[in-house]
Amino acid sequence: MIIKMVIDRFEGDKAVLVTADNENVIWPKNKLPENLSEGGTVMFVVSSGGGGDDGKKLAKDILNEILGESK
Repeated sequence: MIIKMVIDRFEGDKAVLVTADNENVIWPKNKLPENLSEGGTVMFVVSSGGGGDDGKKLAKDILNEILGESK
């Protein structure tokens, strides 16, 4: 599955991304390519790879980073 999002705005070190169904996603600005600006688009590829325990840990780490939670 591919999810396309538009950069709505930047708030400090975060980017506010908007999905096609008007959901906002807060994403770390430093995790985006440097040359993107407001109105630019990003594409996220979501797949299930059956990654086992390593995949679960990676997914948890990514979610913690997005949500700003410490491990």
